Amino acid sequence: MSTVYDVIVIGSGPGGEGASMKLAKRGKRVAMIERQEQVGGSCTHRGTIPSKALRHAIQLLADYRHHPLFEHTLGIVDIGWPDLLRTSQQVIHQQVSMRHRFYTRNRIDLYHGEARFAGPHEVEVTRAGGDVLRLRAEHFVIATGSRPYRPPEVAFDGTHVVDSDTVLDLRQTPRRVTIYGAGVIGCEYASIFANLDVKVNLVNTRDRLLSFLDDEITDALSYHLRDQGVVVINNEQAERVESGDGKVILHCRSGRQIHSDLLFWANGRTGNTDGLGLEAIDIEANSRGQIPVDERFQTVQPHIYAVGDVVGPPALASASYDQGRFVGQLIAVGEVDYSLVKEVPTGIFTSPEISSIGRTERELTEQNVPFEVGRAEFKNLARAQIDGRSVGMLKLLFHRETLQLLGIHCFGEQASEIVHIGQAIMAQPGEANSIKYFTNTTFNYPTMAEAYRVAALYGLNRIR
Repeated sequence: MSTVYDVIVIGSGPGGEGASMKLAKRGKRVAMIERQEQVGGSCTHRGTIPSKALRHAIQLLADYRHHPLFEHTLGIVDIGWPDLLRTSQQVIHQQVSMRHRFYTRNRIDLYHGEARFAGPHEVEVTRAGGDVLRLRAEHFVIATGSRPYRPPEVAFDGTHVVDSDTVLDLRQTPRRVTIYGAGVIGCEYASIFANLDVKVNLVNTRDRLLSFLDDEITDALSYHLRDQGVVVINNEQAERVESGDGKVILHCRSGRQIHSDLLFWANGRTGNTDGLGLEAIDIEANSRGQIPVDERFQTVQPHIYAVGDVVGPPALASASYDQGRFVGQLIAVGEVDYSLVKEVPTGIFTSPEISSIGRTERELTEQNVPFEVGRAEFKNLARAQIDGRSVGMLKLLFHRETLQLLGIHCFGEQASEIVHIGQAIMAQPGEANSIKYFTNTTFNYPTMAEAYRVAALYGLNRIR
C-alpha cells in the first residue's frame, strides 16, 4: 500500500531543499527522497562546500608560506592533500546537521534510497537493505542534480585518473596534475593545486578561458594562473588517455603528449536522470541527461517539475535554490506573483576569485549600446594594501547617457561578496539604477566596498 503526499521532492540539494521548505511552510504534506545517507546533495558532499572549504584551507597555507614573518618555518610545516581535505569535513558535518534540522522542524518525511517512477503519480524507493517502498503524490519536483561527465573510453581509477567527485578521495599530494577542461571547475582546481605548489597543466578545449566572462577579466585570470605556475594550453582536444606505472599521458589530437602523475577530467557534467524511470512517465532527457522544462520549470507532465542542475544552466547552487522556492510557491498556491530574475551573479572561486553580473563589453559593443567603463584598481585601495591583497579590480559598465549600470565585473579578493552591492543597484527601477548612487554614498573607510566610489568617479570623469 502506498503512502500518499501532496508533493514528493527527489533530491535534497539546493533546488530540492528550496522547494520542500516553501511547500511545507504553505501547509503541504511533503516527502523528500535522497539517495545518499545524509541530506545536502552533491553541493554539500562533493561540490560547492568541500571544494570551497578546501580552497580556503589551501589559501591560508599559501599565505603562511609566502609571508616574510614565517619564511624560516617553511621546513617545519608539512601539510598534504589528505590533511587539507579533513578541514572540509567539519564544515560538511555542520551543514548536514543544520539542513537535517530544517526537515525535522518542518515535519517533512525523509526517505533515503533510490527513487524510480512507477507511474505518473507513484514512485518506488529502494532502500539500502533492498526493501522497496511505494509513495504517491499529486505533484513531484525532480531536483537530482548532476555529476561529472565520464567518457566511456577513459578509465577512471580514482588514483591517477579522477574527476571533481573522486579528487576529494585522493590519499596523497600529486607532484604534477593535468586538468582537462578549463571551465569553472577546472580553473578553480588549477588555482587550488597551484597554491599547494603542485605543477599544473590546464588544458582548454577553447581559445580562451571562461569565454562567457568579460574579456579583460579572463585575460587577468590567464595572467595570474600563469604567474602561479600553471601552464595554460588552449585549443587542444583529447585523443586518448594512457595510464600505467603511476603515470598518466594525455594524448591530444594535435599529437601533443602531456605527462603527469594525475589526470583530473573536468570536461562537462551530466544530469542525474539514470534510473529515475522517466520512460514510465513519458519524459525524455536530452543527450546530457538534462530534463527539458518550460519557463515555469514544468516538464511535459504538468504535475511534474524539475529544477537545478538537472535542467541545465545556470547550474548554480544559488539559482537552484531560488528555482526550488519558485516551484514550491507555484504548486502550493497555483500561481506565483513574481518572476525569477534573469541576471544572477556568477561566483568563480579561483585565486584571486571572480564575480560578475550583467553584460560584458563584448556584448554591449555587439548590441550597439553607448557605454563607458569605470575602474578601480585594488592596488590603490587602502584596505587592499593593509590586507596585502592588492591584485584585482572592479569594473563598472554603464550607459553613457542615462548612467544606468549595465554590468559589474570583479576580479580579486572578496569579489563574490563585493558584487552584491552593485547587484542591488542594478535591480532598482528607472533613475535609481545609476552609478551616481556610488558617488553620492558614503562608504566605510578603509573597505573593499570603497572600490565602487572610486570606479564610479573614474567612469564619470571619462564622459565629462
